[in-house]
Amino acid sequence: MRISSRRRPLPVAALAAGALVAAGLALATPTASATPAATAAPGATSAAAETAAAHSTAPAAGKAAATPLPTAVYSKISDWGSGFQGQYVITNPMTVPLNTWSLQFALPATESVTSMWGGTETVSGTTHTVAAQSFDTTIAAGASVTIGFDASYSGTYADPSACQLNSDPCDGSADQKPPTAPSALTVLSTTSSAASLSWTGSTDNVTVAGYNVYSGSTIVATSPGTAATVTNLSPSTSYSFTVRAYDEAGNLSAPSAAVSATTLANTGGGHLPGVAAPFVDIGAWPTPDLTQIAETTGLRQFSLGFIVNGTATCSPSWFNAYAMSAGFEQSDIASLRAIGGDVKPSFGGEAGTELAQSCTDVPSLTAAYQSAITAYNLTQIDFDIEGSAVADPASIDRRSQAIAALQQSAAAAGKPLTVTLTLPILPSGLTSDGLYVVQSAVKYGAKIALVNGMAMDFGDIEAPNPSGQMGKYAIDTAQSLYNQLTPLYPALTPAQVWNMIGVTPMIGQNDDSSEVFYQSDMQQLLTFAEQQHLGELAFWDVTRDGNACTGSLSKCTDITQTPYEFSKMIAPYQG
Repeated sequence: MRISSRRRPLPVAALAAGALVAAGLALATPTASATPAATAAPGATSAAAETAAAHSTAPAAGKAAATPLPTAVYSKISDWGSGFQGQYVITNPMTVPLNTWSLQFALPATESVTSMWGGTETVSGTTHTVAAQSFDTTIAAGASVTIGFDASYSGTYADPSACQLNSDPCDGSADQKPPTAPSALTVLSTTSSAASLSWTGSTDNVTVAGYNVYSGSTIVATSPGTAATVTNLSPSTSYSFTVRAYDEAGNLSAPSAAVSATTLANTGGGHLPGVAAPFVDIGAWPTPDLTQIAETTGLRQFSLGFIVNGTATCSPSWFNAYAMSAGFEQSDIASLRAIGGDVKPSFGGEAGTELAQSCTDVPSLTAAYQSAITAYNLTQIDFDIEGSAVADPASIDRRSQAIAALQQSAAAAGKPLTVTLTLPILPSGLTSDGLYVVQSAVKYGAKIALVNGMAMDFGDIEAPNPSGQMGKYAIDTAQSLYNQLTPLYPALTPAQVWNMIGVTPMIGQNDDSSEVFYQSDMQQLLTFAEQQHLGELAFWDVTRDGNACTGSLSKCTDITQTPYEFSKMIAPYQG
């Protein structure tokens, strides 16, 4: 698969230590079972009662511990008998930005402001209101801004009074104003046991801290953003959900309008759940926002391309630009995990040098892979082996031994590590080189959960007259792969072998000008995947899908489509 031709230099700032997720992050999972819509209690407790409940059950109910609120502190800087200079220092002690602010105070009738800086002033009688300037509305977490003014007075000087910051006392002692109600609550997708929701966010006089998702009066999920996945649901059951926002002081908004979601039937058959995990070219510019994409599409899993060898020998990097220690994308990945999503970084790709070709022995290669696993707290990784790497038996065997060592180490530590392979494939199946990658894994005891075929760029010999047949050819790759894997894994049942197969087409225009993968082709492949319970359904890539444009194939699909049409089509896939 291709990676973006645009490469960015490694910025100095990105080299700062930033292993945000190294210690692990909890997923946004429900705190109680959702109530089916038919029996859900329609009543709701008072905001005060729910706020108390949120405090008493934190963090399960989505309420963080009490957070200091922004303050505005006054001081007189100088006094010259007939006038003075004063200032307010507004400080944001929260861990999130204060996105807007308004300061209000009163002066005695004997005092009059003659000039002000740091904000825009309006006056009504003796009350002065200072708003943030349009070019500087946000106060970052832990930061302060200063509002200064000169004033004249007669008689005796007196301090300002009746100070309010965003309609609350300036000493940060109270915030009684709740956020506005969330709106446009929508069901993005459902499976037999989960429902993914999104909504339009609330506003607040200070800041929105997060959202609680309710089934009836029970909190079933929480989210720091405008999407969440409710799990542990029953198949073929209708549920009613609402969402309420809460702020840093624990004030709850009114509930959103309710939305109904019906889970899918349980497909049964004893197979493991499948997943939609399309590739994201994380080297594209601007850097894709995974959390925003998840909230827009309903996708919760992404395969990230690509980790390759860096500038030094045997040194993993994101597309030869960011070392594992640079913290690249860790904040976004943390946000994605907070709404129930996750990533599967892929080592290799079409460009760059795969680590197994740079690291010349198994211990050093194992350590290189492990450094990425540790830096991003990974439970799943992929190896996209193509180009020269798929025809290099020595590096293939090193990789297989390293994978086995990684899995042994993870097992000893009581941690999961799922490994998948992404390989070039034709309608007739894996090439002999690609097949050897799997054979090597079997030989050295590397446990491969899934083999994902890159169903793209077939050529006229393998895929003659491809117009209108790309969906069929993609299905042919899965059938051929099934036939190749069956003798390699004789202990598996037919259902388990199908569950070990993934298919990744290139959506829209392929590099081969005669091959175009349309929405109808994806629907055909999706239907087949659901029938055979394939382990993974993906495509290259999400950024191209989101752009819905005509132009460079690294950015566009060059077909008529709506943004993220393919992503939304496969997001509900569960095998």
